[in-house]
Amino acid sequence: MKPPSSQRALLALIALLLCVITVHAQNAPVAPRVLKLSLHDTIQPISASYIERGIDEAARSNASAVLISLGTPGGLLDSTREIVQAIERSRVPVIIYISPTGSRAGSAGFFILEAADVAAMAPGTNAGAAHPIVEGRQLDPVLKEKIENDAAAFLRSYASRRGRNLQAAEDAIRSSKSYSDQEALKLNLIDLTASSDDDLLHQLDGHPIHRLDGSAQTLHLAGAAISFLQPSLRERLLSRLANPDLAVFALVIGVLLIYLEFNVPGTIVPGSLGTLLFLLALFGLNLLPIHHTAVFLLFAALALIVLEAKFPSHGILALAGTLSLIFGLLTLVDGPIPEQRVHTSTAVSLGIAFGIISFSLAFIALRARRNKILIGPQAMVGASAIARTSLSPTGQVEIRGEIWQARLLNPASAPIPPGSTVYVRAIENLTLLVEP
Repeated sequence: MKPPSSQRALLALIALLLCVITVHAQNAPVAPRVLKLSLHDTIQPISASYIERGIDEAARSNASAVLISLGTPGGLLDSTREIVQAIERSRVPVIIYISPTGSRAGSAGFFILEAADVAAMAPGTNAGAAHPIVEGRQLDPVLKEKIENDAAAFLRSYASRRGRNLQAAEDAIRSSKSYSDQEALKLNLIDLTASSDDDLLHQLDGHPIHRLDGSAQTLHLAGAAISFLQPSLRERLLSRLANPDLAVFALVIGVLLIYLEFNVPGTIVPGSLGTLLFLLALFGLNLLPIHHTAVFLLFAALALIVLEAKFPSHGILALAGTLSLIFGLLTLVDGPIPEQRVHTSTAVSLGIAFGIISFSLAFIALRARRNKILIGPQAMVGASAIARTSLSPTGQVEIRGEIWQARLLNPASAPIPPGSTVYVRAIENLTLLVEP
């Protein structure tokens, strides 16, 4: 039985409306989405890994742009190159924004800023001072010139294609010049200044950019939703371990705990915790530039401190070991910026504390080995006891929870009343010879 014509018409109208709604939904514009990353740390392998992961995530989720909030004193050149390469090959436009007010993009941060599709700064920020430094050392003129030329060529390789002011950019490298937000804008080192993320995206709506491959693209960021990509737990942990002060602190405490385990075998906890801290310290130090000569200083320091306990030298060996330890810790990590070096206060405090504690442990262990091990009644010689009866000259004493017969070592001595303390001087046929 067929439905009435009126019902068929109603069903056809409903189907038509559903088709129109579906087509309209498919053609409706999708609100743009911006993935935001935050790089407010030194530039090192973990921060580079975080930026690379964020750029890949933006491409995978079809984000309209990547917004990197930047504030850094600088860091390692190798990690800087990795970040710049990730920006250059990104399929999603990358916006570098030095923010909030008071932030800076120093040294390596300036290279990252100039690599962006859009470079922006908040009011009251600065960028520059990008002169390369190799592990904080003074360089001979020829090597210094080579490093400067290499860094300048690296910056020119992408800054020219971004339309930046090459002369001003090179001045930040060769003359360590630093620029405020207004100076950078006037010199065409950045594209714009903005007071906030929303202000930045509003100004960039309809803004044309030129990608490194030569293609032109117009940004459409009106009403864009900003989603923040948090660093993973692994990245947060490793970023903390890449702190030189924390790394050497874990190293020293780990070695002390392991040394304590050797001196007090069977305690287990110090050895296990010390091994964990030692391995974490090695992992963190592996992320940082290390002076291998400083490692030999650390081994020499340990040897000198142990030798002081075995061959007393009136503290000369211990002092030499402590000084070697302090100097070794101070020069162990020597990055291109102060934030990637061990602070003097950290090295001195850890060195002195380690020297005192390890020397004390070594001395106690050596003295314990030299002491004769006594068992049985002979072990009570030299110990104190409590008189339980009057000693005149014989009686009973309590020692180590046991009652023993005792006799005064000098029978002519005055009697000793109960409760008095006596010292065991010898033992004769299971009778303790005591004196007051």
